[in-house]
Amino acid sequence: MDDEKVVSIEDRIPKLKEARRKKTNRRLIFYLCLFFVLISIVVYLQSPLSYINDINVVGYQYTEPESIIESSQLSEEVNIWSFRTAEIEEQLNEVPEIREAVVKRKFPNNIEISVEELDKVAYINEGDFFYPLLENGNMLDSFRIVEYQGDAPLLFDFTDEEYLLLLTEQLVTLPQSIANHISEIYWEPTESNPFSLRLFMNDGYEVVASIRNFSDHMSSYPSIVSQLDEDNGVIEIGTGGAIFYTKDEENEGNEVDDESEG
Repeated sequence: MDDEKVVSIEDRIPKLKEARRKKTNRRLIFYLCLFFVLISIVVYLQSPLSYINDINVVGYQYTEPESIIESSQLSEEVNIWSFRTAEIEEQLNEVPEIREAVVKRKFPNNIEISVEELDKVAYINEGDFFYPLLENGNMLDSFRIVEYQGDAPLLFDFTDEEYLLLLTEQLVTLPQSIANHISEIYWEPTESNPFSLRLFMNDGYEVVASIRNFSDHMSSYPSIVSQLDEDNGVIEIGTGGAIFYTKDEENEGNEVDDESEG
């Protein structure tokens, strides 16, 4: 009985040794692979492959992509893994023209910056050129418009930033369907009313309105025009409603005012 037990244990010894050898080999292979992976990572991080190769800006319309890249502080000298994309996004979100920015790493070593710009509400006339006016009141003096595309109203004679900002706030809330009717807006302040505006509409009418409650008053413009028989003339819109008169009637009224002043 004791001999059978001894033989049984002796039979198992080679199998135990073989199992230990295989386990040792597997462990060795694992450590060797881990070692080569770590070496590869170190070599990769030190090689040009780990540095930014290209920065692609998408979603922009009037903001210069070079300016966006400069604001991100990213370049080909920056390791693609040396920064957090969230931090770059925070930096870009501080740019006055940008509402939101998203930064993504693109395999193997490219960066994509996707931006959403603030809405353009008008163009400001400055000499012979026009510059976009954004919804936050900032004028993009780096984006000069030579040929007007008719995609936003043109603003003239706004020499006071306070009143320009007030109008901007109104234009932000103005329905786009109404804004599309407006061609030009002139600031015509008087001693009694510094908020006075004159609008030239794409359908041939002129509108006299106030910066105050401009958006609410102009929302009734289509309804007012639909009730008119004349193809053009002047519509004065105010708190009390709307008054229509022809250009001749307006000119006659101005002549009377001039004579009374004299």
